[in-house]
Amino acid sequence: MHITDEIIIAGFGGQGVLSMGKILAYAAMFENKETSWMPSYGPEMRGGTANCITIISEKKISSPVVSKFDSAIILNQPSLNKFEDHVKEHGFLFYEASTIINPPTREDIMIYKIAAIEEANKMGQKQISNMIMLGAFLEIKPLVKRESVLSALKKVLPERHHHLIAVNEQALLRGKELIEINYHVSV
Repeated sequence: MHITDEIIIAGFGGQGVLSMGKILAYAAMFENKETSWMPSYGPEMRGGTANCITIISEKKISSPVVSKFDSAIILNQPSLNKFEDHVKEHGFLFYEASTIINPPTREDIMIYKIAAIEEANKMGQKQISNMIMLGAFLEIKPLVKRESVLSALKKVLPERHHHLIAVNEQALLRGKELIEINYHVSV
């Protein structure tokens, strides 16, 4: 059986949406999987909406353009409003607890509420909330290994920020723990 996962990651510019997708794509490449990464953002960048489609597959990807997703990682209300209905039946939706006022209501998908921003603030590094969210996602959907994500970080982060890889690894682990604690799930 070939596994293909089509993922939409969406939020405000500056939340690490595009880098989260790029990190997943690089991690998949390091594992010799087929992947595509297609970013989309408004002209405002920071503060405007941003999203990317990342596809990870064990077989060739026919098109990077899809309108229904296996998984969604949603970091703000406008993105939830736009993409909730685009998650396939029996799909997965992860959303940021502090920025979503009206949570998802679908009953035909798995929904995970993650307090990534709150946890990042507790860790004293607000910019790692995207990695906490990614850690939670990968605990439920282990599409790539943590080691591959760390290798991808070395590609995505500018060299001057490589000293932050350790804290990003802690953030990935914190996301994993949030799933284990709140959903009693361990893959």
